[in-house]
Amino acid sequence: MVGDGSGELVAVRVADEEAERLIRRDPTLKLGEMYMDGRFILEQGNIYDFLAMVKQNTTNEIFDIPMAALLIGRIALQQLKSRLPVNRNKRNVAHHYDLSERLFELFLDEDWQYSCAYYNPPGISLEEAQVAKKRHIAAKLLLQPNQRVLEIGSGWGGMGMYLAEATPGLDLTGITLSEEQLKISRQRSKMRGLTDRVRFELQDYRTMTGQKFDRIVSVGMFEHVGIGNFDKFFKKVHELLADDGVMVLHSIARPKPSFATNAFIEKYIFPQGYIPSIGETLPPIERAGLLIRDVEVLPLHYAYTLRHWRERFVANKAAAVALYDERFFRMWEFYLAGSEMGFRWDELFIMQIQISKNQYSTPDNRNYIAAAETKLKEFEATRAPLEKVIL
Repeated sequence: MVGDGSGELVAVRVADEEAERLIRRDPTLKLGEMYMDGRFILEQGNIYDFLAMVKQNTTNEIFDIPMAALLIGRIALQQLKSRLPVNRNKRNVAHHYDLSERLFELFLDEDWQYSCAYYNPPGISLEEAQVAKKRHIAAKLLLQPNQRVLEIGSGWGGMGMYLAEATPGLDLTGITLSEEQLKISRQRSKMRGLTDRVRFELQDYRTMTGQKFDRIVSVGMFEHVGIGNFDKFFKKVHELLADDGVMVLHSIARPKPSFATNAFIEKYIFPQGYIPSIGETLPPIERAGLLIRDVEVLPLHYAYTLRHWRERFVANKAAAVALYDERFFRMWEFYLAGSEMGFRWDELFIMQIQISKNQYSTPDNRNYIAAAETKLKEFEATRAPLEKVIL
C-alpha cells in the first residue's frame, strides 16, 4: 500500500516475476516498457493516476549502486551522442514527427499546434488556448508590415500562417526536417492562398546561409537541438538575424540541469532530445553576441495542454489502435501521462526568451504586449476559419 488513503484508489498488477524484477532494476525505462507490453496492468485508475501517486509518495533519493551506475552510464552516453559531428537530426525528427498525420489529428486542436498552449484566461478550451499562445508570441515579435520572418521548426504550418495573415506583406520562411509536416504545411498554405509569401522548406537550420531575417521564431524545437549544440544554434541565430531584428524562443525548460533525458522518452519518443534549464540556455545566447531582452516563465500551462491531449487521445483509442496497435497506443498514453506528470510534479515549465542584437529593437517596458494582443484579437475576429486538411 502506498499513500495515506485520502486519494483515489489505484490498483495495479504485475503479470510476472521477471516484469517485477525489470521494473525494480530500471523503473525509468522498464515501467513504461512493461506497461506497453501489457505486463504492468492497471486494475483501477489509469497510468497517470499511478505515476502521480508514486511521485507524491516517494523521493528521487532511492537509487542503489547498480541503479546509480546505470544512470551515470546513460548520462555519459547522451552527452557523447549530443556532441558527435554526425548529423542525425532528420532521422531523429522522422522517428516522431513522420508518424501518420491521422495520429496527431486524434488529439491536437484544429490548427495542429503540437506545443504548449497558453491558458490565459484560465479555464479556456484547448483551441482558445492555442490561439492565445500564437497571439502572445506574435505580440513579443513586434511584427511590422513587409518584414522577413524565419520560423525554425515550422510544424504543420499553423504559427507561420497566423503570423503572415496577421501582418500585411509579411514574408515567412518555415523550415522543418519532417517530410510529413512539410507536406501538410504546404497543402495548408496553398488552401489559404498564402504561397506567394509563405514558403515551407525541408531545411536544417545549421546549413542556412546568405540570408537575413527581421524576425526569427522557434516554438517547441529547441528541445531537439541537444545540449552539445546550444552554442552552434545561437551562433546561427546571430548570423541569420538582422542587426535590428528580434527573436522569440519558446521551449520546455526544467528548474535545474539534468544532463540527460528520461530513458523512456529518449528511446521511444524523442531520440537525442534534451530539456534545458534557463541557466543552461542563457550563457550560449550571450556567448553568441546576442542580447537577452525578456524572459517569461509559463508554469503549469503545459500540464493543462497535456491533460487535454491525453483525454482526447484516450477517447480515440480505437482509432489509434487501428492506425498502429495496442502496444503503440499504450506507449503514447504513457508518454502523454508521464509528460503531464513532469509539469505537475517535477516543476517543468515553458520559457519564452526574447532576443535581439540591439537594445533599441525592443521597448523599455512590457506594456506593448497587451496592446499588441488587443489588436491581434481584432484580426482573429475577422480571420477566415481554418480548413480541414484531406488526409
